[in-house]
Amino acid sequence: MNYTNALNYSNTWLDIIKQDNFPQQDQAKWIIEESKTNFAEHFNRGWLEYRKSVTEAGDWAAVEWTGSGAIFKDVLGREYLDCLGGFGMLDLGWSHPEVVAAVKAQLERSPMPSQELIDPLRGVLAKLLAEITPGDLKYSWFAASGTESIEAALKIAKLYTGRSAFIVAVKAFHGKTMGSLSMLGKSDYRAPMGPMYAGQVYHVPFGDAEAVERQLEICDKVGIPVAGVLFEPIQGEAGAIVPPDDFWPRVRAATKKYGALLIADEVQTGLGRTGKLWGIEHWNVVPDILAVAKSLGGGVMPVSAVTTTEEIFKPMMYPNPFMHTTTTGGGALACAAAIAAIHTTLRERLWEQAAQKGEYLMSNLQKFAAQYPQIYEKITGKGLLIGMHFQSPEIGYQVAAGLFKRGVLVAGTLTSAQTVRIEPPLVITREQLDTLLERLGGALGEIAASM
Repeated sequence: MNYTNALNYSNTWLDIIKQDNFPQQDQAKWIIEESKTNFAEHFNRGWLEYRKSVTEAGDWAAVEWTGSGAIFKDVLGREYLDCLGGFGMLDLGWSHPEVVAAVKAQLERSPMPSQELIDPLRGVLAKLLAEITPGDLKYSWFAASGTESIEAALKIAKLYTGRSAFIVAVKAFHGKTMGSLSMLGKSDYRAPMGPMYAGQVYHVPFGDAEAVERQLEICDKVGIPVAGVLFEPIQGEAGAIVPPDDFWPRVRAATKKYGALLIADEVQTGLGRTGKLWGIEHWNVVPDILAVAKSLGGGVMPVSAVTTTEEIFKPMMYPNPFMHTTTTGGGALACAAAIAAIHTTLRERLWEQAAQKGEYLMSNLQKFAAQYPQIYEKITGKGLLIGMHFQSPEIGYQVAAGLFKRGVLVAGTLTSAQTVRIEPPLVITREQLDTLLERLGGALGEIAASM
């Protein structure tokens, strides 16, 4: 331990953080090299090596520094078009001024509550969610991340039903804490961890309503009744996979028949991403429990929520209202950000923008898929949650790197190696979409010429 070094080093970085403008060239290059070294030596060397091809740009690695809307700049001032959107976190774009202003105002008043008394903003956010979620969902619980909201949803389902089994989808992604990880539909992340959730977890093909119905029936017959059925409305990490139109209505009917709770994981699809405020609204289905995170904080603060009915939430209130708690979940800064994000989303009707922009983008991507069948397998998605599926993981890697070389950020998915997502801020402009398409065309032409 060296307290003196730590004190001096933190002082250097606090001075950098407080700078109003871009660093001078020499200082910027020092920041880049220092950042690379710190990631390699103290954060995650594998992460740095894995992303090297899309973090390097020219002679110096891209170290992000600031942004506005769908544009961000690195520490050297180089500009990039963000078509990843923080994996769905940046629906409102980078540093949305109204969300930032709300957080700044609350920061100057009180950053965190005592946790013992009543603080107003948690109640305000809970009421807003009751107003905008489907059906009679009424009570909410808050945390900081999507996986925490799924953990809470699982616990609520178990408490209410008194059951322990769950049905989830192959290739699903619900987070990486132990309960959420147990539900994950790909073993790459589960298997190395060994035994996890003690209850039964059954994986079925996503979009196969008959498989869900059959699994519920089998579990009921053998005396293992199901607590909850957990699906993403549209699978995100699997590559923006949209289920058949009969899937959600049939699953809703089957869960009611067997007394299981229907849990909608709207962590990535919620708040407008797919062209509806909630992804599940595409099928006019009301879940028993809804989890939301990512864009809930407006791209400014981490916040997540799980929302359910008064009846289902009762075991979280009585006899012990401290059944499931977190010290920092629903903090004042996070709630201020979420309130401002919801307000902006509703005022701007961003789900409608996502639907219109997504339709325009999808139609043009379909043209590329037809033009380059040796590169593309298919295009999937709804709204601005779009998956470009390629003929191989290597091609997907080339496309992502080719776009970044041209100043456009995209990324692959965690459970579909040959899929690259396009998930830009919902505030992206038509002109910026045209820029994306132009640069994608250049990358595709280069790849096709090398085949």
